[in-house]
Amino acid sequence: MCAALFTAATLSISVAAKDTSVQWPVLGGTDLEQRFSRLDQVNVDTVGKLGLAWSFEFDSNRGQEATPIVIGGVMYVSTSWSRVYALDAATGRQLWRFDAQVAGRIGFDACCDVVSRGVAVADGRVFLAALDGRLIALDAKSGKTLWSVVTTDPTQPYTITGAPRVMGDKVIIGNAGAEYGVRGYVTAYATATGKQSWRFYTVPASPTAAPDGAASDRILKKVALPTWAGHWYEHGGGGAVWDAIVYDPELHRVYIGVGNGTPWNHQVRSEGKGDNLFLASIVALDADTGAYQWHYQENPGESWDFDATQPMILATLKISGRDRKVLMQASKNGFFYVIDRTHGQLISAKNFVPMNWSSGIDMATGRPIENPDSRYADKPFVMYPSALGGHSWHPMAFDPQTQLVYLPTYQFVMVYGNDPEFSFRPGTWNTAISYVLQEPSDDPVALKNAMSSFQGRLVAWDPVAQKEVWSVAHPTLQNGGVLATAGHLVFEGTGAGRFEARCASSGELLWSFQAQDGIMAGPATYELDGVQYIAVLSGYGGGFALGAAAGQPTPRPNGRVLVFRLGGTATLPEFSMTTAAVHAPTERFSDDQVSDGRLLYTQNCYRCHGAGAQSAGVLPDLRRSGALADHAAWSAIVNDGALESQGMVGFKRWLTPVQIEDIRAYIALKAKIAADHDESVPQAATPANK
Repeated sequence: MCAALFTAATLSISVAAKDTSVQWPVLGGTDLEQRFSRLDQVNVDTVGKLGLAWSFEFDSNRGQEATPIVIGGVMYVSTSWSRVYALDAATGRQLWRFDAQVAGRIGFDACCDVVSRGVAVADGRVFLAALDGRLIALDAKSGKTLWSVVTTDPTQPYTITGAPRVMGDKVIIGNAGAEYGVRGYVTAYATATGKQSWRFYTVPASPTAAPDGAASDRILKKVALPTWAGHWYEHGGGGAVWDAIVYDPELHRVYIGVGNGTPWNHQVRSEGKGDNLFLASIVALDADTGAYQWHYQENPGESWDFDATQPMILATLKISGRDRKVLMQASKNGFFYVIDRTHGQLISAKNFVPMNWSSGIDMATGRPIENPDSRYADKPFVMYPSALGGHSWHPMAFDPQTQLVYLPTYQFVMVYGNDPEFSFRPGTWNTAISYVLQEPSDDPVALKNAMSSFQGRLVAWDPVAQKEVWSVAHPTLQNGGVLATAGHLVFEGTGAGRFEARCASSGELLWSFQAQDGIMAGPATYELDGVQYIAVLSGYGGGFALGAAAGQPTPRPNGRVLVFRLGGTATLPEFSMTTAAVHAPTERFSDDQVSDGRLLYTQNCYRCHGAGAQSAGVLPDLRRSGALADHAAWSAIVNDGALESQGMVGFKRWLTPVQIEDIRAYIALKAKIAADHDESVPQAATPANK
């Protein structure tokens, strides 16, 4: 059916040649970040012959989220722990490798795994944003360091997981860390020297503080400061720009997507008062000076971790009979926004996933029409979409032929409620949301059933009509980034490890490949010597993937870059999955210890080791830890930080020895349940990270 709709010889590409490339020179294919390629050698008629051309294995099994850059026959790709590889794009032969040598303890500061979403390449330089806050310029031919600047305060728990973008002679980067208590900003540096050009803060400092001397000074004082209340500045305020940064070469602007506040709960953060600009906003800045141009706030008084940091696509759409330069974003809050990027006017917004927190957008004000109960002021609220988002960082694509956006979506429920015991804890998560409400069931069957009710989908969305054209469900919650091509194909990976090609007009599955591990990253495509290649990274992890309940207790394989071509005959090496034995202590713990430990585990441990102590297979499954049955070994690791070099810091800053032992008591119970049930745990799959 799909083949009848497509003939390569008669294909009409409605995008200028200057906006496309047979290479993949920037993160989104072009500066407009449409993730569309005019290459059509691999198409609906030939995709069945697609096979693995080559693969390259990295040295870590942590999450892989980068999209490769391909220029001049060389692939540049960043991996977890801030490493960069230069590979021959035709063969996979390593040309050079760079390791930023990020200290293991920095991994704890990263809310959502030690990932990197890519590098930027320009003027013979490769720009890497390291997890520890450095921006590093490397020589593209040798991988040697040309310059390095520290972009964040090393005394604060900032991290960087996003990719830098180049705009002319400047490179721009943001940062992450809002849950930990930082103040967000973006900074532009000279590509040649690393000298700072300008900085824009996204939230105001204390009303009595001196000006920052930044491009944001005037607009923060005039517009943003009056929208805040209380003492937010004591905890940074949040507003990290942890992913979405897009350069507009047509208007010479840069658009940034601003994240959540510190803490999430608006009642605590700002006494429940004010819109809290520029949280949860898209902000347009002058690329040369960083001067404010316009903003659109998606969630005034944001209180749910509804970041506006999801990928943004720039395009020209014909709306009501005239061409409009637009910015499109499928936001975490579940609305698909189409905004006129010349002046920031909202053109339209419709929900692309089911939701109960809002009934729509008031087009007169641009504000969401909220369900009053969603503010969870008086009682908890079971809400969807949730902090995991209707859509998160995973890249979407726009096909100028079909005029459709292809986006990975999620359906996930979360209970929000005030935490009456909340007090700010520097250096760790601060949400002011009750963790009691987030505790999972101890019954492995119930936990599995609960997770199976959540769903990921690939949706083809008409941004002009604001409606779904087709969608397909995935058997796992997490699905990966998307690539669209002139071959009338849409490529996407899944948390279950399938890399798929579908018909762009119908969603029909035309080809798939089993990658042995989950695929979250966005694919790329390029042409060398007349051969089209499709490339994607495999490697499960990141954010809520680590915290997935009903996870996979077996260690996962190292991440890889997988490259396909027509007639490819390469194969992946076999990977044997072995499950370690459960180490249930013989000691008896009191019911109070287990109960206290359950809450403490949910507050401090699940984000890395899995809800209900069921690992996603990336980080250790604590039920199978050899230290679990040994009080002294457990204390040395959890209290003293014996494994800090591997990212497991000591918790004595936040927990007492008694509390650490209570956590052991809870995990001991989970280990006993696992042993008694001889549980078979499905592949982990959840969305979102920063």
